Amino acid sequence: MNTKKTQILLTNDDGILSPGLWAAAAALEKLGFVTVAAPREQSSGAGRSLPSTSDGIITPKEVQVNGKTWTAYAVGGTPAQAVLHGALEVMPRKPDLVVSGINYGANIGSGITISGTVGAALEAAALGIPALAISLDTAVENHLTYSTEVDFSTAAYFATYFGKQLLDKSMPPDVNVLKVEIPASATPETPWEITRISPKRFYSPLRPERESWDQPTKLGYRIADDWDKTSPDSDVYALYIKKIVSVTPLSLDLTSRLPLDDLDSLLRS
Repeated sequence: MNTKKTQILLTNDDGILSPGLWAAAAALEKLGFVTVAAPREQSSGAGRSLPSTSDGIITPKEVQVNGKTWTAYAVGGTPAQAVLHGALEVMPRKPDLVVSGINYGANIGSGITISGTVGAALEAAALGIPALAISLDTAVENHLTYSTEVDFSTAAYFATYFGKQLLDKSMPPDVNVLKVEIPASATPETPWEITRISPKRFYSPLRPERESWDQPTKLGYRIADDWDKTSPDSDVYALYIKKIVSVTPLSLDLTSRLPLDDLDSLLRS
């Protein structure tokens, strides 16, 4: 491996078998040497978690990408753990860029901290690596699937476009991750816009239907009813009202933006 070549670490939260991951891999090869280290299993909703129960086993797998044989790495862990194992163990040196995606379904609104796609990118940013989290809006029934009916080509185009921007340009100090959301109807010609995270919850949790608490169950979700009332500069509005690509800068600094002296005075009064 030519370690002088641009080194890109690619991961996701849908797992190593996801067609969205491999669509991104095929496109990102234009930018440098791509190493794929992704969760062995479906890991949507893992956020940036680093659970002690993960086994950390790394299993090399041979796959065909652009007519060539690649060695990819299935990691027994979350997306964030896949980033750590990939960057610290698998790659010959620190990656120049980490890309997380392409995710089945949008990651927008106040629930983005739940997203394993975003969590992996934040973990990369905490290592000091430029990071991109990219998601394609899909029908809810395609979430958590490996549906081959989903066309990732436009999302792959934007993954390459914004990946190149992160490689070529220094982001402002408070921009640690670019979160990119692609409308289902987008083409490479679709405009993009810098957005904020909507404070509204886009995916609303559903109460489980079961007869007793000792029955195993999973929490479901649905798209909220009032998402269309969100601010025009938000990621939700760009994706669902304007039908354009949403690009949101994320910061590792989660501190509230209010004047800290004001809060100090309130708590001491």
